[in-house]
Amino acid sequence: MMSETLTLLTVHAHPDDESSKGPATVAKLRDKGIRSVLVTCTGGEEGDIHNPTMDSAEVRADLQQIRKAELERAVSIIGYAQTYMLGYRDSGMPDTPANSHPESFNLAPLEEAGDKLIRIIRAEKPQVMVTYHEDQAGYPHPDHLKVHDISVYAYDKSGDVNYKPELGPAHQISKLYYTAWSSERMLALHRKFLDLGLESPFTEERLSRMGKDTEITTRVDVRGYYRVRKDSLLSHATQIDPNSPFWFGLPDSEAEEAWPFEDYILARSVFQENIPQGILEDDLFQGLY
Repeated sequence: MMSETLTLLTVHAHPDDESSKGPATVAKLRDKGIRSVLVTCTGGEEGDIHNPTMDSAEVRADLQQIRKAELERAVSIIGYAQTYMLGYRDSGMPDTPANSHPESFNLAPLEEAGDKLIRIIRAEKPQVMVTYHEDQAGYPHPDHLKVHDISVYAYDKSGDVNYKPELGPAHQISKLYYTAWSSERMLALHRKFLDLGLESPFTEERLSRMGKDTEITTRVDVRGYYRVRKDSLLSHATQIDPNSPFWFGLPDSEAEEAWPFEDYILARSVFQENIPQGILEDDLFQGLY
C-alpha cells in the first residue's frame, strides 16, 4: 500500500464526465492506497436525456437533483474519497441560450472560479491533478473549455505563497495531466466490432477525427477495472443509454481486450525530467513515490 499522503485531484465539467474520462485509473490508484478527490464544476442541468426510459416530464423537472444522485452512485463505484461541487450551472452546448445564463460556468469570472479550485487544492494537497486539454475542437463545450482555464490558473497560483493566503497555505501540485482519447483507441474498438461480425458505431467521419496520439505521454493499463468504467457510466441513467452500441456494443471481455488502457498527456511538471521523451509513463504518480 502506498502512503496515504499521496492524493490525486481530478477536475470535471459535469456529472458523468468522471465516468467517461479516467474512472478505471482512479479505481486502480485507490487499490494501491492513493486517495482521489473529484471536483465537478456544474450540476449538469442542461444535459440531454439519452436514455429513453428516463425521458419524462417528472425527470426533467427534477434533473439537477437526479444528476446529483447519479454522481453520488458513480463516485462510490469509482472510489473517490471526496467530492466537491463548485456550484455553477451547466452552460449548455455552444451557441445555446444556456450560455448566457447568469449562473452558468461559462460566464463565471476566471479568478472567482479559479480561487474556488485553489481553496480545494490547498486543503487537499494533491501531488497530481487531471483536467482537460485546451484544444477541445472535437467537442467544444463551453464548460470543458472553462475547466481547462481554471485548472491551469489554479495550478499556477496554488503554490504561490503571496497569492491570497486567505485561501489556505500554499501548495504546489507536482504534475498536471490532460485526459486523452486517442485515435488508436477508437480504431482498436472499431476493428473489434468488425472482427466479431458486429456493426461498428464508429463512422468514417468519427474515425477520421484526429486524436492527440502524438501528445500522449502516459498510458495506464487498467485491465481488471472494466466493470468500474461500465458500472459508473450506467449510474448516470439519464445521460447514458444502457443499449448504446458506442459504450456497450461489445461484450465486456472483448471491450477490455480491445483497449485496456486510459491515456493522458503530461502538460506541466515541477520536475522537467518527469516529462517523458519517447517512452510512455505507465502511472500518473511515476517519479513521485
